[in-house]
Order: sequence, then C-alpha cells, then structure tokens
Amino acid sequence: MFFKQFYDQKLSQTSYMVACQKTKEAIIIDPKRVLDEYADVAESQGFNITQATETHIHADFASGLRDANRRFDAKLYVSDEGDENWKYSNMPEETEYLKDGDVIKVGSVELEVIHTPGHTPESVSFVLTDRGAGSVEPMGMFTGDFLFVGDIGRPDLLEEAANMEGTTEEGADAMFDSLKKLGAYPGFMQVWPGHGAGSACGKSLGAVPLSTLGYERKNNWVFKYEDKEAFIQELTSDQPEPPSYFAQMKKVNRDGLPEFKLKAVEVGTPETLPGQIFDLRSKEDFKKGFKRGAINVPYNSKFLQFAGWYIDYDAPMTVIAHPEDSKVLQEELASIGFDDLQLIVPLEEADKYYDDAYDNISPESLVQDRDTRNILDVRSTSEYKSGNLDNAHHIHFGHLDDKELPFGKEETVYVHCQSGVRSAIAMSVLKARGFENVVNIENGYIGIKKAMN
Repeated sequence: MFFKQFYDQKLSQTSYMVACQKTKEAIIIDPKRVLDEYADVAESQGFNITQATETHIHADFASGLRDANRRFDAKLYVSDEGDENWKYSNMPEETEYLKDGDVIKVGSVELEVIHTPGHTPESVSFVLTDRGAGSVEPMGMFTGDFLFVGDIGRPDLLEEAANMEGTTEEGADAMFDSLKKLGAYPGFMQVWPGHGAGSACGKSLGAVPLSTLGYERKNNWVFKYEDKEAFIQELTSDQPEPPSYFAQMKKVNRDGLPEFKLKAVEVGTPETLPGQIFDLRSKEDFKKGFKRGAINVPYNSKFLQFAGWYIDYDAPMTVIAHPEDSKVLQEELASIGFDDLQLIVPLEEADKYYDDAYDNISPESLVQDRDTRNILDVRSTSEYKSGNLDNAHHIHFGHLDDKELPFGKEETVYVHCQSGVRSAIAMSVLKARGFENVVNIENGYIGIKKAMN
C-alpha cells in the first residue's frame, strides 16, 4: 500500500492519496481544487488516479472532487447520509453515493464508510484496512472535520455560513453520539484529520499532522465528557468567527464549480481599475500611500485567511502585486473558489493611483489620554473577552465592511488588534468606507497593555 499526506499551509487543510501498489490504482481523499500535486505524485509512483472521495461538503476551501473526475476520469464517491436539506447536486452520472457500512475498494485496500455526523449531517469517516498486506485489522481512519488532533469539528457552520437555523445544537448532539462510535475501534488506529492548527473548523486544533485513537482518548478534551449537555455547552462556546467566504464554499462545493484553468492575466496601469482592489504590499508600505477603496492584505502565508473575509464573488478583481506571482495567485484564489482575477498592477507602478494615507500612533501616546479617545478593537470575540479596554468598541476586523460602526465618518478613531497585523487591514477597510480620520495603534493590545503597566 502507498500512503501520502498533503498539507496546504495557507488553508491549514490536509488531503490524502492512498494506492494499491499491486494494481497501481490510487484514490485521493478530500482533494483541493488545484490537482497538480496529486498528478505529480501519481506519475512519479506509476499510479493511476482512478477514484476520489471526500468526507463532507466543505466550508473552508473549494473542493477538487469534480475536477478529479474531469481531469483523471476518476470515479467519485460522496456521502448520501444526512437529511434532504443539504445534499450533493450536479454530480457526474456515475457517482456512487455512500451510506454507513459501505466499502470503497482501491485494489486490495479497503475504505469502510462510517457515518460520523456533527460537523455536518452528511459527514463520514473512512476506516482503512490494507487487505493486500494480509491485515484484518484497520490501520487508521480518515476523519475529515470530525476528529482532529486535540480537538473536534465545530457544529455551527451550517447555521453560521448557510443560515440553517437550529443546526448548531443538532450538530453538537450528533457529534456526541459520533464520538461514542469510536469506542468500537482499537487504540492503535491512526487518526488522519482534515485540518491542522490555524483552521477555523475548530477552536484548538493541534499542529501535529496525525495521531492515534488511543492518544486522543487520553489527551483530547472531547473524550473527557460523559454528560451530553456539558459536552454540547463546551463545544458550542467560543468557536472562532468563520470567515465570510465559508458561505460561498458551502454553496459551490454542494453545487459544483467550473473546471479550474490558468489564464493570462492582464498586467498594466489602466485609467480605471476593474472591480474590487486588493493591495498586497506590506502594511508599512501601504500606509504611506494607497488607492482609497483598496483592501490591504499583505501577500504572505495568511493571505487567503484574511482576504477571504472581503472577497466579492460577483465582481472581478484587481491586485497590486508582482506580475510573476500571477500563476500562484490564480491557484490560491481558486482554492477558495474565486476565478475572476482580471488585472495585476505592478508594485513599482502603483503610485499612479495613490490618493490616501494613514498615520500610526504609539501605544505610549495613546494611553496618556485613552479615556477621551474613540477606540475600536478589531480582534476576535475570544480575544476581546480575555481582556479589553473598558472604553473600546468591539467589531471583528472581518465584519468592518458590513457592520454599522458607532462613530461618525468625520470623527477620529483609534484602531487596534492584538499585535498590529489585523488592525492594518482594518485601516484599509475603514478608509474604503469613507472614514477619513482613522489612526492605527502600533503593536496592538499587547503594546497597549505594556504601556499601561
């Protein structure tokens, strides 16, 4: 048997390839939309990708399931569990729909389907047994967004992202029962999760890429609850705010996306910039001069997680970036379902459009008379609850483009996050909304607390 784990750092997302080395058949599990990495591995090993499957309808990235059928002619397997309110649609005719207890065979490797609802009603896990090696014992389980290292999948995304009221409590109740199913499996089984640390699909995911069921039973908080109501209360409290793009992902992964294809993106400086504008420079460069209306999301490992809060899926996009990044930008945006990058303005030519700037203030200067200032805290809810300035107003940075602010556009507003990264993004959003007098507090709440002490 061949086994490989693929980890996308920018989305904290994990996918897998399993193959039978005798028959050369391979299956990919929870594939991301850009499939080149799987194709390269299969080619290097002499495998044919004959099948593809996924654990559930994802909310945090664009699935590559249908593209696997288009590109590799892979047979698709999807869950047919859950209720009628949320089912896969527009699938290829030969798709096989899975129920609890079904088995996918990849040569002499078997994947048994276990219905593990909670994160979503249709969620399944796959128990792998390597029959070709003569084993009758399972080696491990692909758990998707059911069981993570150190955590468990959140049950509220259908309610938060798809506006299906009441599904949070139902999901948490189902998750408790799904955990009980794991009692039938030996502790030596490996756990292969769908996400790692940094994902918004749970609240305390571990950074270790895999675990064992026995280790999780001893160390994962979710196994310490025997009382269902107490478990539900803990699971549904203090979950991180889901990025806005999650709602789009739930829809397109249910209904399908066009096949992803690279294109030639225009590079230049036209008089009018099309659509939404994202400026990918550092916050230090951006604050000195920028095009008002542009959202400043620096191009680094957090780009997708931050940009996903603000992307308008119904409008084309202009980016201020390095033209040589066109290919990787298209691939990364495609991974959250956006395919309409139309223009790249080279960094060195962007000053043609500058019509605004903003100032920073040191935390030491702020605290001298902080009680008289309008302060906006743009951190997460959990961060805010853990400690805040008593006169600060709180709005998560990802909601600044759609929430009503408690300040007039002519007032001076001082903005902070935890360390200064998200507040810089918030500055660009506030400027785009017409707030003229916004000031960024350097070093965020960490700097403020230090200055106060």
